[in-house]
Amino acid sequence: MSDEPTNDIPDAGQLERLREIVEALRDAIGRLDDVHFDILREASAKRAGRPDIDKTLSQARRALEKAVHLLDE
Repeated sequence: MSDEPTNDIPDAGQLERLREIVEALRDAIGRLDDVHFDILREASAKRAGRPDIDKTLSQARRALEKAVHLLDE
């Protein structure tokens, strides 16, 4: 037998922790959406056009979605 590390899959406890992280990321996506929609609604009500932060919030959401996808495989 070799003393080299193996590519074992995470154990049950580690998988549970990863599931908790995925759930927290999904919750964060929902909260981010709420803030994003509030900002867009307010800008629309003021007829102010698309806020500068819109692009940043969209990028942040995509990053969170990507993290969920990677961890939830």
